[in-house]
Amino acid sequence: MNDTAGPSEPETTVLQSALRGLACKCPRCGQGKLYAGFLTLAPACDRCGLDYAFIDAGDGPAIFIIMLAGAIVVGCALVVEVKYQPPFWLHAVLWLPLILATTLLPLRSMKALLIALQYHHKAAPGRLIDRAK
Repeated sequence: MNDTAGPSEPETTVLQSALRGLACKCPRCGQGKLYAGFLTLAPACDRCGLDYAFIDAGDGPAIFIIMLAGAIVVGCALVVEVKYQPPFWLHAVLWLPLILATTLLPLRSMKALLIALQYHHKAAPGRLIDRAK
């Protein structure tokens, strides 16, 4: 990653980086927008010019959200089923909106959080070491 903090920029703490991520702001300056759409990244920061080409969040945000949402929805559905035994159509009415809310609402912030932490820790693809030298 070539766009690291220069000598004039103070190092950020992990907490500052995490807060920038949760706010969906640029991981370097904390001012510019990270997204151009709902989950579409902007090409670069509109404030500091950081090129977002290095970003590769992969499936990490979706996996975290699926695990959290699954635990919440399944736990709630089990409690309601055991306690009230409602008909199946009522389960669909109750849990489909909860599934949408617990997956779509936090997905943008979770992706931005992982991007900010990737930038903070200067994460990059692994490289093989040439031991012949």
